[in-house]
This record gives sequence, structure tokens and C-alpha cells, in this order.
Amino acid sequence: MKFSEMKYERPDLPKVEKDFNDLLTRFNGASNAEEQTEILALVNNLKNEFQTYASIASVRNSIDTTNSFYEAEQEFFDSTEPLIKNLNISFYKALGNSKFKAELESKFGNQLFKLADVSVKTFDVSVIDDLKEENKLSTEYTKLVASAEVDFRGKKLNLTALDAFQESTDRETRKESLQAKWKFFAQNETRFDEIYDKLVKVRTRIAHKLGYKNFVELAYFRMSRTDYDAKMVAGYREQVLKHVVPLAAKLRERQRVRIGVEKLKLYDWAHNFNSGNPKPIGTPEEIVSNGQKMYAELSAETKEFFDFMVQNDLMDLVNRKGKAAGGYCTMFNKYKAPFIFANFNGTLGDVDVLTHEAGHAFQCYESRGFEVEEYIFPTMEACEIHSMSMEHLTYPWMNLFFGKDTEKYKFVHLSSNVLFLPYGVAVDEFQHIIYENPDLTPAQRKQVWLDMEKKYRPWVDYDGIDYLERGGFWQRQAHIYRSPFYYIDYCLAQLCALQFWSKSEKNFSNAWQDYLNLCKAGGSQSFLELVKLAKLQSPFDEGVFGPLFEELETYLDGVNDMVL
Repeated sequence: MKFSEMKYERPDLPKVEKDFNDLLTRFNGASNAEEQTEILALVNNLKNEFQTYASIASVRNSIDTTNSFYEAEQEFFDSTEPLIKNLNISFYKALGNSKFKAELESKFGNQLFKLADVSVKTFDVSVIDDLKEENKLSTEYTKLVASAEVDFRGKKLNLTALDAFQESTDRETRKESLQAKWKFFAQNETRFDEIYDKLVKVRTRIAHKLGYKNFVELAYFRMSRTDYDAKMVAGYREQVLKHVVPLAAKLRERQRVRIGVEKLKLYDWAHNFNSGNPKPIGTPEEIVSNGQKMYAELSAETKEFFDFMVQNDLMDLVNRKGKAAGGYCTMFNKYKAPFIFANFNGTLGDVDVLTHEAGHAFQCYESRGFEVEEYIFPTMEACEIHSMSMEHLTYPWMNLFFGKDTEKYKFVHLSSNVLFLPYGVAVDEFQHIIYENPDLTPAQRKQVWLDMEKKYRPWVDYDGIDYLERGGFWQRQAHIYRSPFYYIDYCLAQLCALQFWSKSEKNFSNAWQDYLNLCKAGGSQSFLELVKLAKLQSPFDEGVFGPLFEELETYLDGVNDMVL
């Protein structure tokens, strides 16, 4: 079914609640595991239908944030999500207390019960109004960013369109476009500060009501992290500081020499070659067509998947006025159909976002047959293995998108993987500090960000842009507002994706089979169990960093970037 043909109607909340509670009563009164299994299937059908309507409304709202109908529907789901969570928690409690728990675990595996256990720890009816407020504030941030209409050289541009100028070969153009972007943030600084301050306060209030010292421990449970904790994450950040930051600094220095500037400024970062960055060949439609060819050749499974996406118009990829920023993949569970949202702007990032979100969507497609809704998506750090690894596993087909600039693209892409990690862990440590100290002022929070930059990215030069010099750079990162602590996930997954790159360089067939097995497992296992299933080393294993980044450095050193 095409996306445009998917019927939307606002769920009848009282009916949903009644149906759910009736099923819960039947589940608790069941006389055997078989009966509970049948009721579980009905519960999943009910959840899948509600989730599908919520996802359709969310996608249509993000496609056009000015559409008043879907704006109202998004507000409805923002306010009802906590109520639905309350129902779900009731079911999770019943699941954990089932007299037939052993039989159910034997059928569905223990991951469902682990997820149920951590979910119960994140909720109580006393926080419903707080959760509604949190959702409302998150949506307010999205709308504020999407509202940007920046005057730049006679045109009004949104932030995604403006970002494309960061790849210009003309330094003055890059500088002016960056100044224009951050002028928007500076003009709205009070609103960005107020939204975040309220988010920190409401999340801290929720944590206190649930009996936590601060929001950090609660956030880890919200992210369903069942096999690692904040101490292990702190150890990971230290490994990045030790092994990755020096290589990242070396890559920035190579870039400075390569583009011939005395000092590398922030507006130089996206400009990799004086001959111009690699850009995808053709129109957005031609990029998708080449993507279809690529996935047809990669495997029978990817061919079936991508043909399904194209035939059913399950992608909205082109940047437009009023469209929400960013890219994501979601799933319409009722239709067993993934959806890819992106904002093509004519840069190499168009291909990155296509392969990245296709990695998410392919995993969902391969997991669509799971009986329990919780297994369609794994936890978020595992999700990001699928997306980031797909970026590397499609390297053999990059010539379709970049032609003679293919090697230039691979060099930039691998370099960007290295350069991302210091930023990613800076975002993570920043959030730990903020939520451990929720009463910091907006100015103090910005100073914390500057401290993170000094620690993990000492090469940053904001060239006198006041908003950035005062520590405002983090306010562009939607995850910090909308999905707290969902960022180290990218970093953990990056270590796994780079292992897939290494494996694919040695034996592509074996690497692909391990990746396919990982996708088919969906969310049926925890993060570290899935890492083991994919025959990867845990990113918390200190022994993985040294050899992997030595291999990366050797590869990058072998590229004569001065002549690409």
C-alpha cells in the first residue's frame, strides 16, 4: 500500500483504553500459557494499530509542519502518549507477574521480559502530566527550528538549504552562510534557552517523583539499556579521548594543509577539497534509481526491500519550505512497512542519509515477522549499527553516485566517522553534567559545552561568532532536546560499523552475512547480545580501539588526499 493511500483517523482513546483493559483482565485470568499467548497477539494488534496512526500523523506533520490538521494530530499524540504508556506499563507488570512466565520466556525469549522490567521503572501515573509537558516542549523545539527563514544573498532559506553552502569552494560564501545560520539561533536564543530549561526541569521532576536522584539513571532505563551503565559509557568516552581525538586532530590538520588556509575555521570543516567536495550525480529521482540498482545487486533481500519502498512511495527525501529538519526512519507496524524521511540538499550527505536510513528500514523490513511489537526495532544503539554499517557495506556501489569522485567520497566518509566520535562523546558527557546539575543557568550550561569542546575538540575555532563563542553550538542538536541521552548510541554503533568496514575489506561475503543475521534478529536480544551475534567485539572492550584505529589510520594515510 502506498503511503498516500494509508488511511488516517484519530484513535478513539476511550475505546482503546477499554479494549486494552479488557484484554489485560483476560490475560490475568488466563488458565494456561497458550491462552496468554493468544491474548498477547491481540494486545500487539491493538498496539500496532495505535502506533501506526501515531506514526502516520507524525510523518505527515514533519513533511509539512505548517499543516494545521496534522499539527493538531501531533498535539493529540503528544498528550495521549503518556496515557498509552500507562496502559502498556500495566501490561508489562502483568507479563512480569504471569504464572506462566517460564513458558512465555521459552516462546518469546527473555528480552521481552527485560524490556518490560526496565519500562516499569520509567513510569507512574503521577508523572502523566509531566510527560505531556515534556512532549509538548520537544515538539515546540522542532517547530522552532523548522520555522527558520534565513535571508541569504537575496533568498529565504531554511537551515537545511543553508547548510549546503558550507561545502562551497568559496571561503567567503561558507563564512557568510555560517554567520547567517547562527544569526537565526542568536535571534531565538531566549526561546532555545527557555525550552531547554523547562525540559531539564520537567525531566528532573519526573525522575524525583519516580524515586531517582536525578534524571540520568532514569534516562538509561528509558533507553532500555539492560546490559551496560553510565560507568561503562564513561570508560568508552575515555577510550575515544585516548585513541580517537589524536587521529581526529591529525585529520583536521591534513584538511587545513589540503585546502591551504592558515587556520582552520568552523566554516571550513565541510569543505574538504579545493577542487570541490564529491557531490552525488543526478537529480533526487536519479539518486533513488541508482539506489534501486545498488540494492538489487547487493542481495536478494535488499532488492525485495528497496523495490517495496519505491513501489509504495515510502520515502520523502527532498528538502522543502516548512518541512521538519533532519532525517529518520519509522515503521507503520500495521502495514509492516518502514518509511524514510530525509532532506536532500545536493551534497554528499544525500547519499549518506539514504544509505543510513535504508539501513534502519532494511532491518525493520527483515524484522517485520516478529510476533511481538517490541522486537520490530531493537534498542537504539543496536539500531544505529544497522544504519551506520549500511553506509560502509554499500561502498562497492558508490561509483553509481559519485563517478570519478568515488575515492574522494570514501576518504571523506571514513574521515567523518573518525571526526564524529569526539563530538558524539562530548554531547553525551555534556548531558550527564547537565542532568546531574539541573539548576545550572543557561549561561552555565553553555560554559559546560565550551569545556567539552576544549576536552574533545580543541581544534575548534568559531572565528568570533558570538553565539558560538559563548557556547551555543549544542543547541543545533535536536537529540539533546527531543531524545535525551540518545547520542552515545551513535558512538557505540560507530565502533561496530567500523568493524563491519574492516571485515568487508577482508571478506565482503562473510561481513554481509553477519550483517544480515543481525538485521533478522531485530530487537529479540539485548545490545551486547546482538553485537556478539554479529561476530563483533563489544565497543566497551578496550582492546577494540587500538587495532581498529591503527587500521583506519593506515588506510587514511595511504590515500594521497592532495591529488584527489
